[in-house]
Amino acid sequence: MQKIHVKTPLVEMDGDEMTRIIWQMIKDELLKPFLDMRTIYFDLGLKHRDDTDDQVTLESAQATAEYGVAVKCATITPNQDRVVEYNLKKAWRSPNGTIRGILDGTVFRAPIILKNIKPMLRTWQKPIIIGRHAYGDVYRNQEFKVPGSGKAELVFTPTDGGEPVRLTIHDFNGPGVIQGIHNTEKSIRSFARACIQFAIAQKMPLWFATKDTISKTYHAFFRDVFQSEVDAHKAELDAAGIEYFYTLIDDAVARVIRHEGGFLWACMNYDGDVMSDMLATGFGSLALMTSVLVNPDGIMEFEAAHGTVQRHYYAHLRGEKTSTNATASIFAWTGGLARRGELDETPDVVAFAKALEAAVLETIESGEMTKDLTQLCEPPVKRYLTTEEFILAVRQRLEAKLG
Repeated sequence: MQKIHVKTPLVEMDGDEMTRIIWQMIKDELLKPFLDMRTIYFDLGLKHRDDTDDQVTLESAQATAEYGVAVKCATITPNQDRVVEYNLKKAWRSPNGTIRGILDGTVFRAPIILKNIKPMLRTWQKPIIIGRHAYGDVYRNQEFKVPGSGKAELVFTPTDGGEPVRLTIHDFNGPGVIQGIHNTEKSIRSFARACIQFAIAQKMPLWFATKDTISKTYHAFFRDVFQSEVDAHKAELDAAGIEYFYTLIDDAVARVIRHEGGFLWACMNYDGDVMSDMLATGFGSLALMTSVLVNPDGIMEFEAAHGTVQRHYYAHLRGEKTSTNATASIFAWTGGLARRGELDETPDVVAFAKALEAAVLETIESGEMTKDLTQLCEPPVKRYLTTEEFILAVRQRLEAKLG
């Protein structure tokens, strides 16, 4: 079989634990046999990030900005237990957060729909896509554990020499805790524009929600900036038949539960983090959810929505067979390849990506799946495949499609 040529390299970010093992299997079995492809490789495994003082993460984001398309394996964001386990210099920041900040990107997460895995909510008939603002708020915070009595203040000092503004947060009579968060108008506008363009591309209504009744300055600023971008792009939205709907976040959650789906839900950073996991579980599993980081200039980074599957990795190290779902990791590669093919105007690359996605769906819908899906599908399946068996089953169908 003549290999399909991928004209421009993708930026490849390798990761950690079981997903790193799966990442290599995907390349060996589903990509290299069929594609003449080169990647700009970065090892974002935790130990290498530590060895480079996290410089490798910065370099991978810069390369993504240069080449326009990246694919990323799941990575560890270390807590103190991980610092001890890996003997790290420090608890490094989330690589996803670093990359999002550099690229000024918005994260869009969408469920992978299968005929034999129904949503847990009977009302959901169509996909619901989360658009998560991926900068600031609690993810770029400063925190302080208050030791005892004292006054906590919010202070802003203008660079032009004006008088500082001081606001009392709380007068403490004993121990407590404080937190400072921020965001920027530039980032919020980029978020709004990305959501508007994504809604138009997906031909979906656009929702946005905050808690501006309580946060009358911070959340209201998000509401007003987002609305101003919607107003500025009204002609585009009207031409595409896209409706914009704003409500409070608690009302949005109640509506989502009752809604049939088929819309893009734009969320502030923390809301998007939490609600994307809720939607993933409602539609089946985090292993059945795609994730793509989109910046205002159309730069995209594709990854799985889930983590590194630590428990399976330890079993793998003990020599045990695992049954780890590779679906979302495969779709990270297909999303990146399809985007690369679109930009390069190489339809055969796009067609390959779609064929691989179809092979994955047909494999699961035929009853061949990993253990995590056996109780989710209708009817339930008793026999499940190992990680390797699932990938090989996908390869068999892919080969048949490619002829």
